[in-house]
Amino acid sequence: MSNKDMTIHLKVWRQKDRKDAGRFEDYTIPNVSKDMSFLEMLDVLNEKLVLDSKEPIAFDHDCREGICGSCSLMINGQAHGPEKATTSCQLHMRSFSDDDTIVVEPWRARAFPVLKDLMTDRSSFDKVIASGGFVSVNTGNAQDANTMTVSKENADLAMDAAACIGCGACVASCPNASAMLFASAKISQMALLPQGKVEAAQRASEMVKTMDEEGFGNCTNHAECEASCPKEINLSNIARMNREFFKSKIFSKKG
Repeated sequence: MSNKDMTIHLKVWRQKDRKDAGRFEDYTIPNVSKDMSFLEMLDVLNEKLVLDSKEPIAFDHDCREGICGSCSLMINGQAHGPEKATTSCQLHMRSFSDDDTIVVEPWRARAFPVLKDLMTDRSSFDKVIASGGFVSVNTGNAQDANTMTVSKENADLAMDAAACIGCGACVASCPNASAMLFASAKISQMALLPQGKVEAAQRASEMVKTMDEEGFGNCTNHAECEASCPKEINLSNIARMNREFFKSKIFSKKG
């Protein structure tokens, strides 16, 4: 074993389907390189399980570049693990020590039911977006960029909000399983720009309604969502969403 290799002990959540009660299973992996990503380490474990004619561990992944938001793992009680502003696929084994025991679980939220092992159903996020995450105003032909004025401050804030990858770490970390940081990022990226202002209040109202219907909790300002977000989405977006939501209620009363 080289000085870059170590032995890792895993306690992994295994669950056949939604109806299964689930349980933790223990695994030991020798010769783990510190340069491996966390998902590569799980790949090595799965190869070993397959060779031993055992069921591999199911987990979500796609781009492995911190962009897609698929790698939804709770690692030692932290969404995406111990490193700040990092997804599970960007987490490297050098963040751990030789002979460490690592607990790996799926997201824990009523709105994210477990499909199998570490895989959860996050289609509730899609429903939240579909309920209001669009612009339906008729804009005609594309305008010249210089004719639509957007302040640098708003442009920067909109871009920061648009960085949300919809991974669900905010929900998994929140003691209320709230999706307000996610929804507020989707609302803010449109509400801050001219194209999205027309329907901003209606969009907020519909998305908040869908959040409630999908079983997400409310925000009580624990700020765990911001702390665990791999894209560092700011809590100020929730305040903006609340303002747009209150506007929708005022306009509906006037109507």
